[in-house]
Amino acid sequence: MLEKEFILRDNVLVVRLKGEIDHHEATILRNEWQRYLHDENLKHVILNMDAVTFMDSSGIGVILGRYKEVMTKGGEFVVCGVHGYIDRLFSMSGLVKVVRIEENEEDALLSLGVAS
Repeated sequence: MLEKEFILRDNVLVVRLKGEIDHHEATILRNEWQRYLHDENLKHVILNMDAVTFMDSSGIGVILGRYKEVMTKGGEFVVCGVHGYIDRLFSMSGLVKVVRIEENEEDALLSLGVAS
């Protein structure tokens, strides 16, 4: 099961995930995330992966899709809390070459000019 928390900070959507992102959970996550991106006046996204224990290729697809949406708005997409298994998955998939990665959520907020 995947727990999701969406937090609005200025024009930044902070997405905190906890648990496993499989095909079923990825579909639910994509739909919820898209509602926030379309319903709110948001420009940037921070994705906190610190508590994600498993992710398959469908999770990579959700991240890439939201990355593209944010970039077309002229925003920035920052991922934090990437370690262990998730770090290896990001490296193998090439995501580390596409998205900006910060150590933690506080650093990610600061990199976008939002005081924590």
